[in-house]
Amino acid sequence: MGSRVLSLRLDDELLERIRQHAAKRGMSVQDYVVRTLVREDFDERFQSSVDATERLGGWGATAAEAADGSPAARG
Repeated sequence: MGSRVLSLRLDDELLERIRQHAAKRGMSVQDYVVRTLVREDFDERFQSSVDATERLGGWGATAAEAADGSPAARG
């Protein structure tokens, strides 16, 4: 897997907040930003998978449906 360069223009306040977040975790600013982007990308892909599963009928009754006796819970 190769790497590419991404250049960002950030205002001073945002960059300082990012530096503080990175420092709390013992990370460089670059590592913190990359980790944040990877996590956001995973969250989006995971949510897309959940949405697709629900469109296909899901995994059955949810806990709330089972608790309230809705028709989906009775199958």
